[in-house]
Amino acid sequence: MNAVTRDQRERIVALLAEASADPGIRAVVVTATGRGFCAGADLRGAPAATEQVAGDVARMIRLGAQRFIGAVLDCEKPVIAAVNGTAAGIGAHLAFACDLVLASESARFIEVFVRRGLVPDGGGAYLLPRLIGPQRAKELMFFGDAVPAAEARELGLVNRVVPAEDLEKTAREWAERLAQGPTRALALTKQLVNASLDTDRASAFAAEAVAQELNMTTRDAREGVASFVERRGARYEGR
Repeated sequence: MNAVTRDQRERIVALLAEASADPGIRAVVVTATGRGFCAGADLRGAPAATEQVAGDVARMIRLGAQRFIGAVLDCEKPVIAAVNGTAAGIGAHLAFACDLVLASESARFIEVFVRRGLVPDGGGAYLLPRLIGPQRAKELMFFGDAVPAAEARELGLVNRVVPAEDLEKTAREWAERLAQGPTRALALTKQLVNASLDTDRASAFAAEAVAQELNMTTRDAREGVASFVERRGARYEGR
């Protein structure tokens, strides 16, 4: 069920950093093989309580789950989640941190922490209220019930639900559309939207102006304007 081990987490963080730095990578898809998308953290590797001192858990969360989810939010390329099955705990938050979420009809999302007597981590209490509001977020987190894909779509957690056999094809189609777009403009748009709920209007408007200033230095911005003036399709390079 793809429970996240430390090695898997570090590999994904490294791949996302590589995607940000490589101009040849213009979109990212996060998906999984097998029955589930991600069953959460692999608790079998957690240290025993007798081995911990004050500060150990907080440090582990900062450097582990929070850094993992932050890598998705901070990736400078659009990130699509293609959720093929159960996404529980940190697995659900991995999907919710992505820019777009596709789910198969068999997918389900579970805020499983309460079932284990745990507080949600991996940015769950930050992400969920921003996606569906605090009351619904608390309902999911307090009860830990499984949310089927169709209900997740109605709540606003998922962009689109597709038959299982169409998930990979749809994710590739979306990724290809994004990869043909103005990559730097998409990165700056992502930054503005992700920051929008944490800032006041003056700061948001200032950030927007700076983003426009930065983007107008790119080849793609010049190509977009030229293609409009010349009445032809734009040919974006991601630069």
